Amino acid sequence: MSELKIYMDKDIDTELIKTKKIAIIGFGSQGYGQGMNLVDSGCDVVFGLREGGKSWVKAKDYGLKVMPIAEAVKHADIIQILIPDEIQAKVYKEEIEPNMHAGQYLMFSHGFNIHYGFIKPKEDVKVIMVAPKAPGHTVRSEYVAGKGVPALVAGDDIELALSYASAIGSGRTGVIETSFKEETETDLFGEQAVLCGGCDALIKAAFETLVEAGYSPYMAYFEVCHELKLIVDLIYQGGIEDMHYSVSNNAEYGDYTRGGQIINSDTKQRMKKILTEIQDGSYAKEFMNEFNSGGSKFKELRKASEGHLIEKVGSEIRSSFAWNNNNKLIDKNKN
Repeated sequence: MSELKIYMDKDIDTELIKTKKIAIIGFGSQGYGQGMNLVDSGCDVVFGLREGGKSWVKAKDYGLKVMPIAEAVKHADIIQILIPDEIQAKVYKEEIEPNMHAGQYLMFSHGFNIHYGFIKPKEDVKVIMVAPKAPGHTVRSEYVAGKGVPALVAGDDIELALSYASAIGSGRTGVIETSFKEETETDLFGEQAVLCGGCDALIKAAFETLVEAGYSPYMAYFEVCHELKLIVDLIYQGGIEDMHYSVSNNAEYGDYTRGGQIINSDTKQRMKKILTEIQDGSYAKEFMNEFNSGGSKFKELRKASEGHLIEKVGSEIRSSFAWNNNNKLIDKNKN
């Protein structure tokens, strides 16, 4: 295993990014988080948005400088594309590429469209990536708290990417160099196998098992969903062994003797299949085909997930307990 190089603010030319004009395309979670942090760091930022749209109005309400996408692209040195993966190629082809000129930087926070070739930048344009490892609202809240979230950088100008990463707060925590391929494939795999897909499916299967056995859905929710955050927080802070130290001996023994019955070699083989589909591009094609054809399957799956009993029970529990403080972080406008 190669030595890990972590860049901090002291290793970065933090002023470099301030010599460039930045156009943030989009004002969803990442557009908001990164853009606001850049502005507060003293960068020259404009937001390229659909004139009169929801994001346009929202950004103007924050007192930010907005322009139609084409005008923002012409204006800027760096065009940071922070709209959903499934629409990036279309917007790039129609509104970004025709207005770019030699010497500009095309920037991303996820390598999906570059790695799989849905976007093919001109040869006279440099391509870079800064990928903060957190949702946009966390990128913002950590920055405001005087902290930051880790980030990955890649592309044709690492020094500039590092300077941008510093301006959004990541130099306070640490920045790691990677590649578009590695970031994209590991990110998709992590989301599908563990963070979203695997975790979601595990929670629902455990919840259903308890409810079908006659236990209260409220008790089931607490045991397999609510308490998950407490365990993940321990792992986040000190690793798996720190979690083992903090839980009871009973819980630790159950981990060692029963966990492998749920997640085992068969599971790992299915994970390898998922990874293969990411590596060979078949998942990317499936995803883009779904949205290019109207996204009916996606909408059907979302509706089914929203209608699951655990969502009804969870909503009722969260609205009834003071620990929640009504901090519901859902914004269906992800553009």
